Amino acid sequence: GPPRKPTVPPLAAAAGISAPCQIALDMLCRDCTLVPTCPQYLFLPSPIAIIKYMKKRNWFTSWRRLLLWSHVLGVVGFYLVLWFRTNPNSRKSQPALKSASIFNSAQAGRSVSIIVPARNEEQNIRRCVTSLLEQNYDDYEVIVVDDGSTDGTARILDEIAHYHPQRQRLYVLRLRDLPKGWAGKPHALHAGVQEARGDWLMFTDADTWHAPGALRFAMSKALAEGIDLLSLSTEQELPGFWNKVMMPMAYLGISMQYPTRLVNDPNSPVAIANGQFILLRRTAYDIVGGYARPDMRNTLLDDRDLARNIKENGFRLQFVDGRKLVRVRMYATLRETWRGWRKNVFLGSRGGLPFVLLQLIGLPMIAIIPFLLPLLAWLKRRSMRKGNAISASELYNASLLELGPLLAYRLWMDKQLNVPWYYAFTHPLAAAMFEGIIAQSTWRVLTRKGVDWRGRQYYGNGGGTAKEITSIGSS
Repeated sequence: GPPRKPTVPPLAAAAGISAPCQIALDMLCRDCTLVPTCPQYLFLPSPIAIIKYMKKRNWFTSWRRLLLWSHVLGVVGFYLVLWFRTNPNSRKSQPALKSASIFNSAQAGRSVSIIVPARNEEQNIRRCVTSLLEQNYDDYEVIVVDDGSTDGTARILDEIAHYHPQRQRLYVLRLRDLPKGWAGKPHALHAGVQEARGDWLMFTDADTWHAPGALRFAMSKALAEGIDLLSLSTEQELPGFWNKVMMPMAYLGISMQYPTRLVNDPNSPVAIANGQFILLRRTAYDIVGGYARPDMRNTLLDDRDLARNIKENGFRLQFVDGRKLVRVRMYATLRETWRGWRKNVFLGSRGGLPFVLLQLIGLPMIAIIPFLLPLLAWLKRRSMRKGNAISASELYNASLLELGPLLAYRLWMDKQLNVPWYYAFTHPLAAAMFEGIIAQSTWRVLTRKGVDWRGRQYYGNGGGTAKEITSIGSS
């Protein structure tokens, strides 16, 4: 019959041994003086032979490729989801209203009490109070709560109270000691509410400036749409390098956790307000207990927690764009910026400690590593080593895919904040800074070392009770 075709055992085939070579092996078994030209895999144990074959076929580098392209998909997916989740111009960002205020807007009072807590705000207080006294609204008062300032804040307030044409609208309340169990700002707001006579309350910060029509716009919108708590986003004044570097990253984190679409959806539990401008019905404030509630007295997230209480009790919450109406200058130096975000970045996390740990791991992944890939590709191209590893071209392609959506989102965010476009390339620097802020905030709260702000320390050994400290001054 026809000659049989030589076959190769499976292991020999796996090791790359051809049929002619197998014939030579048979000859070797019959005559040990013959030395065929066969792969050396024959003389190795079976597992080692298979491993060497895998290495020959680049199977050992496949896990690196898997990690690389999994990272690419993760980064691209993250920024695409972030865009659709946070873009306020999305069609879905303002859902159809499913509930209205429980109050009758036609019968609602229109008098407003504006409450401004101030502690060591000599750089900002004149501009803020002057803009509030010049609102083109008829029935309102301005209550400034001087919370134990040690700088020139009190003197400036006295000057305004004596010389401003609208000084009859201004009332200055001076506080001395901070009661046990209270944080500074909730206590100041609570004290201001006790003196307020308006049907509506407006909370704002001392570092803000308000256009003359800001209050009229907010009241008209709240009354027309049956809103119980209306909060405006503000235009950020960002002097100096570090403010422009870090504020876009801060906004990324806030908008990721508290997207406007969900905040404005009455069926969603997500709630937040901007403490720089909050307008709410006095009746709603009283019903939920305001800042006199035990769980609100020592909060460092007074705006978010107030909004949550309002929404949980069935009242109407809306967060809208007010950048043309209100401006704010939050921080002047890197030290202020670091301490300002450190005091609440851990406490403000919606997911608690697990989500904070996820942030610490994920932030370098989505904001730092994409900028390192071109450097790795450049080093790979200059390297003289040849092998089966990932090529420089593959690294370049991966970096382009990651940096595309990342820079697109960052450029959009910079435009919203009036930050020059080239600051988008400081994205990894901002991520590294916030990595340190998040880590330090988490460590100081969990270990009871406490976080400090405006000369007071919170969440130290005394728990949530604030303590006066003298080593920080007014920073």
